[in-house]
Amino acid sequence: MAKVSDIFARRLTRGGTPDQASILAAISVPLFVVDEDDSLTFVNQAAEQFFDSSTTNLVGKPLSDILPDDNPIFGLIHQVRAGSYSVSEYGVTISSPKIGSHFVSIEAAALNDRPGSVVISIHERSIARKIDHQLVHRNAARSVTAMAAMLAHEVKNPLSGIRGAAQLLEQNASPEDHQLTNLICEEADRIVALVDRMEMFSDTAPLSREPVNIHVVLERVRRLAENGFAKHVHFVESYDPSLPPVYGNRDLLIQAILNLVKNAAEAVPKEGGEITLSTRYQQGVRLAIPGSGSRVDLPLAVLIQDNGPGIPEDLQPHLFDPFVSTKAGGSGLGLALVAKIIGDHGGVIEFDSQPRRTLFRVMLPMAPREEGDVIDADEMAEELTPA
Repeated sequence: MAKVSDIFARRLTRGGTPDQASILAAISVPLFVVDEDDSLTFVNQAAEQFFDSSTTNLVGKPLSDILPDDNPIFGLIHQVRAGSYSVSEYGVTISSPKIGSHFVSIEAAALNDRPGSVVISIHERSIARKIDHQLVHRNAARSVTAMAAMLAHEVKNPLSGIRGAAQLLEQNASPEDHQLTNLICEEADRIVALVDRMEMFSDTAPLSREPVNIHVVLERVRRLAENGFAKHVHFVESYDPSLPPVYGNRDLLIQAILNLVKNAAEAVPKEGGEITLSTRYQQGVRLAIPGSGSRVDLPLAVLIQDNGPGIPEDLQPHLFDPFVSTKAGGSGLGLALVAKIIGDHGGVIEFDSQPRRTLFRVMLPMAPREEGDVIDADEMAEELTPA
């Protein structure tokens, strides 16, 4: 099988100017080109996601502004310029405060018609991880749904009887015993409230969806947070104004993102706490629809990043499971509900966490332009690409 870098090099040398649209459609791994001064001259969509920045911000920037000077990529670039046409290295860790830490394999190859220029491709299991996480989160949501239905039927009805009996006993009870009957009623009410929260998971009705401006949702969430639980937090917004509408339910999206922002606000320090809300258009993330041969494109990304201490490593594999919480006294239902809401939208949620940088990424479908019209992500990318 031909290497990605060889395919790219042949496309660059064949017919003069490269057809970037076809390259983007064919290559789903992060790929970029540096010139003789180690400045970026080209990045594909996957590289934008990898570096957590846009082409506009990346092209023309020295690679050393993005990655530390001792990164193994620079050694491979030097090897290529020293006479090796193509070099590869496996099991490499690429890390920086902005992009986090990634365990990858790297290929670097020279461009014959551009002396000193090198093309680099980075291979990681990001897409497989997203799909695997999505399936895990859906299973977690299904388990909570089944539990909610059981609790509603088996717990709430007996609790109603217990509360009624306590109220009858209170009529003939002594003043000293009133405290006990009140305790019974209050505890019954508390359990009913918990079951009511669980019942949110058991709603199996079709999701009511329409085109939603995700930036309106984020602005609503930010205002709610700043005037409530996140008064001590500094918010940074980085939005792509050209994004098309999300195909979703506005109220549920507000609820899901508000839960993520609330968790972030509780994690950041009291002094210097910061939450970054950002959006971007991305290409190449698709999920198969269970029971059919079709796939859904998830080109719209919403990112919530905080500078808190990070999620404990032992909790990360189970973070979206019900009753798993990093907070003392937490119910562990918030992130399980987020996973259900995003899953009901046909989307994906994933996270990357390390000290001072925890990032939740929500990927969502965009709204059809007309009823019954399905938009392909590649088609949308061509529309957004300047002529």
